[in-house]
Amino acid sequence: MEPIRILCYGDSNTWGYISGSNHLRYGNNERWTRLLAQKLGDNFEIIEEGLNSRTLISNDTRPGKEGKNGYEYLIPCLDTHDPIDLVVVILGTNELKKTYNKTIEEIGEIFDKYIVKTILNRKSQISDKYPKLLIVAPPLADDDGSGKYEGAYEKSLKFNDIYGKIAEDNNCYFIDNNGLETGIDKIHLTKESHKLLAEKLYTEICNIYQ
Repeated sequence: MEPIRILCYGDSNTWGYISGSNHLRYGNNERWTRLLAQKLGDNFEIIEEGLNSRTLISNDTRPGKEGKNGYEYLIPCLDTHDPIDLVVVILGTNELKKTYNKTIEEIGEIFDKYIVKTILNRKSQISDKYPKLLIVAPPLADDDGSGKYEGAYEKSLKFNDIYGKIAEDNNCYFIDNNGLETGIDKIHLTKESHKLLAEKLYTEICNIYQ
């Protein structure tokens, strides 16, 4: 029997960025994607697709930051890893940046139209099926004093409600951000939160495939 293939599509919190570091990454026994793989065992295959600074649809204009538009890469990513049984997506934090000037309601609409709908409607090229989708609400985000995430905290307080409603409307699975704490930079998950997220996902995935 072939393992159940799970694509984890996200930003630096999927990549495993260590809070407050200079682009250091949590190890295989620390970041949530690998912890989840360990917990699920050989009947599942976890595919890591986390990218630092990945947005929903915004283009990062900083030098060396090309290719961060999550929507533009989504279909090639889905097709690259085809067949996919389940997509776990946790995206939206980078869209909170002041430079992109979006309300949380706009972020929700973009997430629904460009990410959720694209995943659910991308039929496998080699089998007659579509991927299931598990949405994870991004953690609460806050500005660290630099002004980059000014106003982000108030917006991110609505992630659970808005993403939860999107999941309900699209008949998707959903995990809230309760208990997922960020570290010193107020954006990236702590080591403990990586462990908690892996546990939350393990429980939900076991329920899906029981």
